[in-house]
Order: sequence, then structure tokens, then C-alpha cells
Amino acid sequence: MPNPLGKYRAEEFDPNTNKFTDQTNLKIKITVEEVFDNDHRVINQQGSNKGRFTFTAADSGEHRICFLATNPSSGGSWFSHPEGVRLHLDLAIGETSEIESKDKEKINDVVQRVKDLNARLRDIKAEQVSQRVREVEFRDQSESTNARVVRWTIIQTVVLGATCAWQLSHLRNFFIKQKLT
Repeated sequence: MPNPLGKYRAEEFDPNTNKFTDQTNLKIKITVEEVFDNDHRVINQQGSNKGRFTFTAADSGEHRICFLATNPSSGGSWFSHPEGVRLHLDLAIGETSEIESKDKEKINDVVQRVKDLNARLRDIKAEQVSQRVREVEFRDQSESTNARVVRWTIIQTVVLGATCAWQLSHLRNFFIKQKLT
């Protein structure tokens, strides 16, 4: 289905200059309804006095596009423009549009950002895996060193106990020979 794209600009009549001028406080409400589908509302958006809009038509058929200009500083209703509002509208249907090429550039920028973020995410995940491997190696080495320290301490304690027992028996025998006991 065709994707209608529109670019609009609204100007409010200024009675002081007797000309239509851009008013930044002028707001435009855009509604698009599919007349062939029981007035199904396709778009309902509020914008500034100039901008763009697009929508995807569900099916070919008659559509109703409605623009409602409001000016909050002068009451906010359609009737608050006694002299009138002029609306410039460029509407393109299909793939041939300068507006769509700008949108494609923005989409390409977003796609590139997503690709960059995915690459960074893969790098972060790889770094996390590497960090876990290093942590496991360090823990294994720490446990091995701790086991060797415990084993060496037990060996030293056994040797010290054996040495004490040997010295006590040797001293006992020495005292018995000397007849001191």
C-alpha cells in the first residue's frame, strides 16, 4: 500500500501588517480517517505551525485529512483566528519524496548506531567471559597455594612433634645414665 507523506506550513493572518506570517505559537492538529472503512482514524497528532506527517494506508480508498489550527495565546479555538489561517500543503504518495529520503537517512543513522551498540555489546560480553576465566584461574591458583601452605604446616608440625619426642626420649635416657632420676 502507498505511504502518503505530507509536509505542511501554517501562517496566521496579522491584521497589523495585513499579511500572513509564521506564528510559532500556532499549533496544528492533524487527523486522517479512512472514509471507506467507517471513518477509521489512522493518525491523530498535534504539531507546531510547520512539520511533517506520514501514515501507512491499510488499503486503497478515500481518506479524509483534517487540519485544525489553534493558537493558545489567543483563546485556543478555531474561531480565535478572525482573519484566518493559510495552510501550505505538499502531499506525496508512494516512494518519490524528498521527505522520505530524509527519513531514510535518519533510519540509516539509527541502524548504524544499533550496529555500533551491538558490536560494543559483543565486546563487553567477550570481556566478561575473559574476566570470568581469569577469575577461575586465580581462584584455582589461590586454592592450590592454600592447600600447599596447609600441607607444609602439617609436615612442619609432624617434624616438630617428632623432634620433640626424640629429644625428650634422648634427655630421659641421658638422665637415666647420669643417675639423676
